[in-house]
Amino acid sequence: MAGIYIHIPFCQKRCSYCDFYSQTNLSLKKEYVSALCKEIKLRKNYLEQATIFTLYFGGGTPSLLDKDDFCEIFACLNSHFDLSYLHEVTLEANPDDLNQSFFDTLNQFPFNRLSIGIQSFDNGDLKLMNRRHSAEKAMEAIYLAKENGFHNISIDLIYGLPNQTLEKWQKNLEQALSLDIQHISAYHLTYEEGTILDSLLRQKKIQEVKEEDSLAMFEMLMALLTKSGFEHYEISNFAKKNFYSQHNSSYWSGEKYLGLGASAHSFDEKTRQWNISSIEKYNQAVSHSLPFYEMETLSEKEKYNEFIITSLRTKKGIDLTLLEKKFGKEMLNYCIQNCQTHINNNRLCLKHNFVTLTQTGIFVSDKLIEDLICI
Repeated sequence: MAGIYIHIPFCQKRCSYCDFYSQTNLSLKKEYVSALCKEIKLRKNYLEQATIFTLYFGGGTPSLLDKDDFCEIFACLNSHFDLSYLHEVTLEANPDDLNQSFFDTLNQFPFNRLSIGIQSFDNGDLKLMNRRHSAEKAMEAIYLAKENGFHNISIDLIYGLPNQTLEKWQKNLEQALSLDIQHISAYHLTYEEGTILDSLLRQKKIQEVKEEDSLAMFEMLMALLTKSGFEHYEISNFAKKNFYSQHNSSYWSGEKYLGLGASAHSFDEKTRQWNISSIEKYNQAVSHSLPFYEMETLSEKEKYNEFIITSLRTKKGIDLTLLEKKFGKEMLNYCIQNCQTHINNNRLCLKHNFVTLTQTGIFVSDKLIEDLICI
């Protein structure tokens, strides 16, 4: 099983919290799509004979692509990969791009899942985040997606925003639940260096929410979504039964994936590769068949650490039988020894040869993972 990720690094404007690589110069888009298609051809053997189950268009803002862009990309993909086994084809989208004309385009391609970047149903929050859409437009986009036959819809939400209260967060969640969607990804705001919000924080023009309020928001998130039939299958992800993100789940289970486009990452179980984080440099390098990515070969220690980090984020947890098979008895014992203190403190649970986070452990998962990896 393998996946293909396609990065579309264009946005009409930058969100105030975002540090992902993207540009607002849309005049580069056509040249970029051409370079992307050349990379598809150059890397057609990267996944070897692995069956491709998932395809994911991420960004940036993939919903800025037009019909000709999609035609070019899919024609190239079909020429160089066997896509006959695709089970999940996801497009990330901004709500204000999702009009009927855009759905008329999407319906000509094999997309069967939408990930809509809503972030909040509060217009004040949206203004602070420099989002393009309104709360009303976000709801309209979901209604229109359903009318156009999409029955696997995910939305992103952000909590822990400046001035966000528990009451406002609860209204956000209740609004999301009223829309009868299948998947919710909820992330606590992180003040990434170089972002507008980070600058405002440093200038003391905004304040971080208190730690106890952040904790209360996360507890509310888990309680309300679980009560509404969502499974908390990864620290930041909740889904109705049978609606887990298959593409993202493959990352957490260590499957191979090919990342195409500027700043995209790839993994073949032995090495990790990452493309140039510059549209101009990427276009030039790929077009002239020059090196456009860097690569590192993973050591056994790095493979072990990645296994621990990705496994523990999931509902399934660390499979100790698989750990021993991959890394041997010595590393199995190392893992169990490091887990023991946290098991005794009820932060981890050991059951049926799986180690999972408890509800208490979820709140300190980053620190806990640091204790489990091999330095």
